[in-house]
Amino acid sequence: MTALAEAVAGAGGVAPGTPARRGRRGAGAWRYAVLIVLGVYFLVPIAASVWFTIRERDGVSLETYAEIPGAEGFAEAFTRSLALAGLTVVIALVLMVPTVVLVNLRLPRLRTTVELLTLMPLILPPIALVVGVRSVLAWAPDYFFGTPLAEAFFALQEPALPWILVFVYVVLALPFVYRALDAGVRGADLRTLTEAARNLGASWPRVLVSVVLPVLRTSVLNASFLTLALVMGEYTIAVILGFETFPTWIVRISGSQPQLSVAVSVLSLVVTWLLLLMISALDRRRGTKEST
Repeated sequence: MTALAEAVAGAGGVAPGTPARRGRRGAGAWRYAVLIVLGVYFLVPIAASVWFTIRERDGVSLETYAEIPGAEGFAEAFTRSLALAGLTVVIALVLMVPTVVLVNLRLPRLRTTVELLTLMPLILPPIALVVGVRSVLAWAPDYFFGTPLAEAFFALQEPALPWILVFVYVVLALPFVYRALDAGVRGADLRTLTEAARNLGASWPRVLVSVVLPVLRTSVLNASFLTLALVMGEYTIAVILGFETFPTWIVRISGSQPQLSVAVSVLSLVVTWLLLLMISALDRRRGTKEST
């Protein structure tokens, strides 16, 4: 076909142009239409929520947002949820970073088993998990009262910092943490880096801290962000076990102070977006440095 076109052009004719693909403009229009619909779907409820929080009888006011720091119970619930999130992130990373590295470098045959185990929290309903946890905690006064085991159970349920929530949240976060870290490990040549570090005399803890964590920085940030979002938004387990966290506090005040509860929800959503944008910016900056 190309030779024929050249022959025609050489004989004084006009070579046929490349046929344009039909439907390309239509596909672009559909793409923009879908983006507009999704934008309206997400932005309209948020705009309505913001309008609800700033609307007053005599006009518009930001007084509701100014009342958030001094609201009754806000500081305690928010700091408690932050502490739970921080502990959950640390424990989940301590458990999963060595596991992911070991499975990918030394025990690839166990990859399927580990993946199935980390998927169990998604298969098991959270309500079933929390009912089982509550049943086990009820054993302390019934069967182990006056023993060190009962004291340990009581310590796990301390209202100021309920460690039982930390352990449950670690289990719930395992699927997200493992997927984020596994994607980072597969995209990096960890085998060469770890072997080079080991040949230079570095111990495995030193390799994890000095080699693995810098390489998996973006994956660790993604896993931490997902875990933070999970803990800061989890309601069912906390309310069934009887602890007041940030989400349960929002629900508790929603009946008496609806504008305040919606304002806090909007601010938490904005903070979540900012964290996500920050992680994306760090990832983009790292990619730029690596390309240069």
